[in-house]
Amino acid sequence: MAVGWSKDGEVQQQIDSAVEEALDRLRREAPQGASLESCELCGQEIPRARREAVPGVRLCVPCQAAQEDGLL
Repeated sequence: MAVGWSKDGEVQQQIDSAVEEALDRLRREAPQGASLESCELCGQEIPRARREAVPGVRLCVPCQAAQEDGLL
């Protein structure tokens, strides 16, 4: 239970709202459409399991990791 200046439940509502906004942003930014069979950066085959797990995937795991780390 939160105490102080906020009413009961307001803090939880703010947390829920922030989480929902983050999920909405991730959904909007997620790849769309058919997955590629080969990575669009390096040309390596994208394993079938990855293509099925991440619809619309365009990068292999190493290229995706490098992109997320800001290396690409």
